[in-house]
Amino acid sequence: MTSKLYGKDLKEYDEFDIDDLLAKLSPEEIEQLSNEVDPDDSLLPPSQRCKDQTTKTPTGPLNRKKLLDYLERRAKEEEDWPENKHYEPGVKRGKVWIQKEKQRTKDDDDLEVELDLDENYEKALIGATEAELVDLAAILGLHSMMNQDQYYASLLNKGQKIGDKFESLVHATQPKALGLEPDNDTDVDKTLEQVANNDPVLKILNWNNIKNISREKFQRLFKGLKTNTNLEVLSLANTELTDGPVEILVQALEQNKSLKSLNVESNYLTPQTIRNLVKALLPTQSVLELRTANQSPQVLGNKIEMEISKLVEKNDTLLRIGIFFEIADARIRVAAKLQENNDAIRVKRVGAE
Repeated sequence: MTSKLYGKDLKEYDEFDIDDLLAKLSPEEIEQLSNEVDPDDSLLPPSQRCKDQTTKTPTGPLNRKKLLDYLERRAKEEEDWPENKHYEPGVKRGKVWIQKEKQRTKDDDDLEVELDLDENYEKALIGATEAELVDLAAILGLHSMMNQDQYYASLLNKGQKIGDKFESLVHATQPKALGLEPDNDTDVDKTLEQVANNDPVLKILNWNNIKNISREKFQRLFKGLKTNTNLEVLSLANTELTDGPVEILVQALEQNKSLKSLNVESNYLTPQTIRNLVKALLPTQSVLELRTANQSPQVLGNKIEMEISKLVEKNDTLLRIGIFFEIADARIRVAAKLQENNDAIRVKRVGAE
């Protein structure tokens, strides 16, 4: 397909020199051509893209006093803007809106639906109670005429509550009020001694949500974890844990072979510390679950996320990990490795059966 301009083939102009053509133009023709050029062309200098095209002659030098007098006179002549009035209860302003009554037409009468029911059905519906009508609406699938409790009661054949009506058309079921969960009553000092003494009774230790645990107690806990062979689950979520004591926890994870689950969520651990925790799981590869999400520095960074994903790929026992990855590559790598570890467990179980 050949492009044409005014009926002529544009290929004829390929051999012409643009500079020679521009040199032959008169000033009026150049001015006309410049007016037709795209002003947003980045190849043109700013002086040509934004040149002054005003043909009006100047009226003279600026007279400041004359300008101020004109502005003052113009301000006095213009009407003031309406001021907002303060709200006063009971005072009506403007016209009160009244809804117009819609006149019934013959077409509206034709839209009314009349049901031709059998005589037995008509007698049954006339004598039906409100609860029976609710059940019937559920059977017919009229979900918008009842709330969730009424609908599920009909499905489970539990019967409707006394006084149930179709009054809850647009109201949701009120949620049940639940009290606050009780505080964690775990004895910190007692469980600390149990971990240090390798008490075989203590299998699960939950310090979640316990505040004001000193740095020294965290250090004693993690030092005792190095030689403990009975503790399997350790939960330290929302305990204001910081990087300092966790350095001892990293050393303990490299030696401990009994711990299966570790939870340090909602604390103040840096991305480097989280990476060190994942790395500490490799020597023993005994931990099945690690949760470190919702730390105060929530963004791990691209470099740390990729390092964690590579460490997880070297772990053949980790089944669940609670870390939020922003990079899709790291997220996919970790998910694939965890799926592989879970499949390996399933294959062993099926083979044993």
